[in-house]
Amino acid sequence: MIAERIFAAIDFESAGAERGKTDVPVQIGMATWSQTHGHSDAYVSFLHTKQKISWAAQKVHGITTDDLAGAPPLMTLWPEVKMRLGGNIAVAHGHGTEKRYLRAFPAHGFSPWIDTLQLYRAVFPDLASHALGNLCEQFQLTDKVSSLVPHKTWHDALYDSVASLVLLEKLIQDLNLGEQPVEILTNPDTRDWHRAKRSK
Repeated sequence: MIAERIFAAIDFESAGAERGKTDVPVQIGMATWSQTHGHSDAYVSFLHTKQKISWAAQKVHGITTDDLAGAPPLMTLWPEVKMRLGGNIAVAHGHGTEKRYLRAFPAHGFSPWIDTLQLYRAVFPDLASHALGNLCEQFQLTDKVSSLVPHKTWHDALYDSVASLVLLEKLIQDLNLGEQPVEILTNPDTRDWHRAKRSK
């Protein structure tokens, strides 16, 4: 049941793609939320990499090589990642990148996954944009995200992970999903979503 579960969001910022090289993460952000305990367990860290941060990526997230000085490699953060994601419901907005970077931890077993991008596309297919920031603006959630993550902004990994939890929280509360099984979020049936919207 949704009301009994803890949801753990994760987000990565990357160095940006370069010709002939695999993109790598340069920052990780994680946080948790549940209907019982609210928002908690915020964690953010830069990540060591020898790969140069591309100009295009730096323009998006503002992370520089100097920010990464002394940062740990992703592999050494396994205890932090396992503590937050292990046994909880993993959440991300467009989870493809997060799943790909978590392959650094073979057989980590994090599942099931909730993709807030897919959820909002299912519930609100007619919106002009389903980008994380645009959704928060559309539903007037940006101030709440900023209050939970002060002194940070979009494309910071912690800010974006918390934003995905705030979007999830809104959907669960607005559609009264607390007594529903988690599967309604992991494998949404669009017919069910639209029936729920019409009944409000």
